[in-house]
Amino acid sequence: MSDAGSTAPPTPLPTRLAFADALAAVLDDVAALPPERVPLRAALGRALAADVVSPVDLPPWDNAAMDGYAVRAADVRGASADGPVTLRVAGAIPAGGDASAVTLAPGDAARISTGAPVPSTADAVVRVEDTDGGAQVVCIVDDRDVRGDAPQRRNVRPRGEDVRAGARALGGGATIDAAALGVLASVGCATVPVARRPRVAIVSSGDELVTVEEFAEVVAGRRIVSSNTYTLEAQARLAGADVAELGFARDDVGAMRDRFAAALDGGCDVLVTSGGISVGEHDHTREALGALGLAQRFWRARIRPGGPLGFGVLPRPDGRVVRWLGLPGNPVSAMVTFELFGRPLLRRLGGHQRAFRRAVAVTLAERVATPAPLTHFLRASVDVDDDGRLVARLTGAQGSNLLTSMACADALLVVPEAVGEVPAGGVLRALLLGSDALDAEAAFA
Repeated sequence: MSDAGSTAPPTPLPTRLAFADALAAVLDDVAALPPERVPLRAALGRALAADVVSPVDLPPWDNAAMDGYAVRAADVRGASADGPVTLRVAGAIPAGGDASAVTLAPGDAARISTGAPVPSTADAVVRVEDTDGGAQVVCIVDDRDVRGDAPQRRNVRPRGEDVRAGARALGGGATIDAAALGVLASVGCATVPVARRPRVAIVSSGDELVTVEEFAEVVAGRRIVSSNTYTLEAQARLAGADVAELGFARDDVGAMRDRFAAALDGGCDVLVTSGGISVGEHDHTREALGALGLAQRFWRARIRPGGPLGFGVLPRPDGRVVRWLGLPGNPVSAMVTFELFGRPLLRRLGGHQRAFRRAVAVTLAERVATPAPLTHFLRASVDVDDDGRLVARLTGAQGSNLLTSMACADALLVVPEAVGEVPAGGVLRALLLGSDALDAEAAFA
């Protein structure tokens, strides 16, 4: 029996997690941020915060699917070039016209424009190219639009065919693209309920870093440009976040703590750091955040590039919980780990139903070998060959410092942890950069 005053040993920090476990830890308990309403045009790229129900039928009336003549099918059936049918034109109905002003008696037709309301007495529209286009009397030379005994109204788009009044037009979580904007406009949404954009603060660390405006220091051989400053901000914005780029922190625990504290006080939802996350003499990121109350969830993952990776949460006095994602300092490692972990995190916070990239099967144009039992994410380009297959080629050497290979890539080729070599012609999964995924887990099966 233990003494009354003893305490249990601390739970060891999970380390070197498999990719799927690390991703699950990052996304655990992540929910969409609170909703807000924005003007329709400002909703592009945002996620719907709630279902949108249509107050009207779409289309709002039975309407013509093409320019032609509204007819009674029985009057036209059997018409041909050798045996045309002649009908009296009882009126004309333009788009936006009034169909109730035209009633078709047997032997009548009404000239009609695409989208115009169809008279209730008509049960088909004959396309104009099957007629002589007459204004008073029309001669119909083909009955292809009324053949058979099917009861549907031929070339007539029925009221409510797209959306019925009271039905869901778009579901919550949908990413608002151009087509969705059109739907929202059609059902009268001048303003749209969307999830708030995540607010991201980005801090890079390293005494060697400068901005591009200080490039003279690079030419002089004293410093390097912090490419992560630019790539991570761009990736976060493309993922739908509002970004505060807070510059560099020196390789000093106190300087890092002060810079991180300023980021947290700025109201961010996610703090992204790059560098200082490994085991070197100047890697102080975790220590500096620990002084600010970091509850670290894991450190390091069995992936390449990007093994030195950290994640945790920072509870704030105002009740907020800031998520911290600690990325490696190497340029490609930072980009790939942000793509794999940061982007889905921001998409989930932003309310998007689809948080992941599209994963597709690709055929290898060349042999691929990996040097260690890790899940590898290789930079690749994907093209379609003459047989319609997606074919992947590496974009060059895969060193984590070779940023040009990332610039040439439009996919990340996924080599599972248990696979050491795949010959040319073999099949792997690839994450298509720039495309939403249907199923993230499919890439890692």
